[in-house]
Amino acid sequence: MDIAVQNLAADYPLLNVFWTMCWFFLWILWFMLLFRIIADIFRDDGLGGWGKAGWLIFVIFLPFLGVFVYLIARGSGMGQRELARAHKSEEQFRSYVRQTAEPPSAAAELGRLAELRAQGHITDEEYEKAKAKVLA
Repeated sequence: MDIAVQNLAADYPLLNVFWTMCWFFLWILWFMLLFRIIADIFRDDGLGGWGKAGWLIFVIFLPFLGVFVYLIARGSGMGQRELARAHKSEEQFRSYVRQTAEPPSAAAELGRLAELRAQGHITDEEYEKAKAKVLA
């Protein structure tokens, strides 16, 4: 090992490594909180354009004060908006699954076949075969 590397390791004790890691993780936590608040500002449908711009300017130019004021003023609504967004997404997903999983009704299938025959995409013979299969 090089002597400079050994001296560097000796000059930076374990407790300093611990404190450096703590500051690094707090720094990452701060940015996660800042991005979460910025995302909440943009996703809030109840907040108008000027309100969004004002909060965004406040949070960007005075980040510590802006984040703390935002959490005090609108923090309780953040969870409610996130929950409402999750419920809406879940309902859209369930609706999509119900729509795609249900087989089409016989009437809808016969209507589609009649439309295909009227457009000339299938012949009368193919229509009759498909109609018999649907009605069976």
